[in-house]
Amino acid sequence: MPLVYQQNINEHTKIGVWHLAEEEDFFLSRVPLNRNVSHPKKRLQHLAGRLILTELFDDFPLSLIEIAETNKPYLADELFHFSISHCGEYAAAIVSKINRVGIDIEIPTEKILRIKHKFLSENEDSLLSESRLPEFRVLTICWSIKEALYKWYGNARVDFREHLHIRDIRYNGDSFTAECIVSKKTPVTLTAKGIFLNGNCLVWVIN
Repeated sequence: MPLVYQQNINEHTKIGVWHLAEEEDFFLSRVPLNRNVSHPKKRLQHLAGRLILTELFDDFPLSLIEIAETNKPYLADELFHFSISHCGEYAAAIVSKINRVGIDIEIPTEKILRIKHKFLSENEDSLLSESRLPEFRVLTICWSIKEALYKWYGNARVDFREHLHIRDIRYNGDSFTAECIVSKKTPVTLTAKGIFLNGNCLVWVIN
């Protein structure tokens, strides 16, 4: 099916989410498989992520995508900044002509309770009590925010507890906004925004 969600942040930046309901041939007829992805489901996610890029900007140069040592895809000439995320039956991407970006999509499950200590600092525990949402949903929001920040930063040497900080989360129905700081080297203040979409938590960061 076509994009199930699209938002034009501004004239330079767009977000898209695709629900994977097609067979692999559908994607292969539209975008090339630039990487050797052996698992069928991951290959489908990979192809869908790249198709979104061309859905958002039809002149996006897929053939020029390179992969950094951190596994982050990028364009050497930075004609576009982009970020891709996959989860279950969905793929998401954000593309900008001028801003660094990061995106993440997650399915909230109670499994995240087991790894809370790996990404949430003691100072961020108050975020759980300040929300009326179930703890696992708030933790998923926090994890997704930090994943988007991590992708925005683009360096593997980042500790989610030590370098990625969520100062506040404000909720408005199915959407939310978080004030964050990336403290690796020179601190940078960022605003993460997100929504719940078809049971998924979608978060993006732009700067």
